[in-house]
Amino acid sequence: MYDIYVIKQGDTLEGISKKFNITPSNLYKLNGFNPDYILKAGNQIIVPKNSNPYFYYYTIKQGDNLYGISKKYHINEDLLAQINGLDKDDYIYPNQVIAIPKEGVNIYITKEGDTLMGIANGIKANMSVLLYENPNIYLLPDQIIIYKEKQ
Repeated sequence: MYDIYVIKQGDTLEGISKKFNITPSNLYKLNGFNPDYILKAGNQIIVPKNSNPYFYYYTIKQGDNLYGISKKYHINEDLLAQINGLDKDDYIYPNQVIAIPKEGVNIYITKEGDTLMGIANGIKANMSVLLYENPNIYLLPDQIIIYKEKQ
């Protein structure tokens, strides 16, 4: 339910709260902080368990665009748009939240006629692991299949 997070140099309470999908005020309450609490690198705080091992959630800021975000997170702009149900030319709005695959996570977007065996062979994935990481594969076009890079 909860984890311990070690504060890193440059962390802000707002940044940490976004990372763990909790409001800053709830993070204050969870840790018993008063509003003037100052984060110090090396200190530990309580955070909710990050329930999504595959994606970060990024909140769009004024002036952001998909191209800039894709470069910052080293992901193909078209794939980033597709993951989030967008066209790469769509306007994105401040405070809109998008999903960004975490490092080591790859995405395959299904196409008409795909088979599970064909996908597994094409991405060189173990079928059991693929099914574990994607419990609801319907093989409909444009479904997101998640797989991790082999170490």
